[in-house]
Amino acid sequence: MRDSAARLLLLLSEYHPLVIEGMGSYDARAPGTVAATVSRLLRQRWEASPPGKPVILVTQGDPLAARGISAITRAVASELSLPRALVCLDDSIDPSHSRDADRDGVILELRYSMLAGVLEPPGAAPASLAALTRAVDSSLAAKNAAREAEGKPRLKEYYRDYALLQEVTKAALRAACGGVTVAHTAEEISPFSVTSFYEAGLAVGAVNESDMVRFTSERECARER
Repeated sequence: MRDSAARLLLLLSEYHPLVIEGMGSYDARAPGTVAATVSRLLRQRWEASPPGKPVILVTQGDPLAARGISAITRAVASELSLPRALVCLDDSIDPSHSRDADRDGVILELRYSMLAGVLEPPGAAPASLAALTRAVDSSLAAKNAAREAEGKPRLKEYYRDYALLQEVTKAALRAACGGVTVAHTAEEISPFSVTSFYEAGLAVGAVNESDMVRFTSERECARER
């Protein structure tokens, strides 16, 4: 397992990773329109600050759907002619995650534990696994407290697993590859979404604001009629 992880991480280190975060299949917007905006913003970023390596789009196990993040990432990969890598939760955490993941265009596949291992040393850069886990747990507690104050139920238990997958993936990619680009698919992020945990990663320096490509053209992504 360790040899396999080391080999895959070495292969991945030849690329500059792109992670796209956003709503799942409940996103009512036309995915092609959203993807066109994301692609335009990415081109602008990389023209101003070239990544220095070939770019690979890293997805996190979302099953293929007609709308939402899986459709958008497919369209961005096609628009920018990018290969894809896939990171899934280990079967011991969620056996359905890898099974249902979209593998279109995927040339490298890793598990959460492989990337978590990059961050396990206490002094790991950009942030240790322990520090990132504490930040996610603190954010989760704050979100649940806010929901309870609003008379809403607590977030489902799986939110923690997927928030850690999201934040550990970005931090480990940044450490292993020497950089990362993180793009959002919406200007407004729901405070109770998995995507919203990006703030936990920013808070501990797992990623920097300079790594982010914010979505700024919501008007271009009107609902399909």
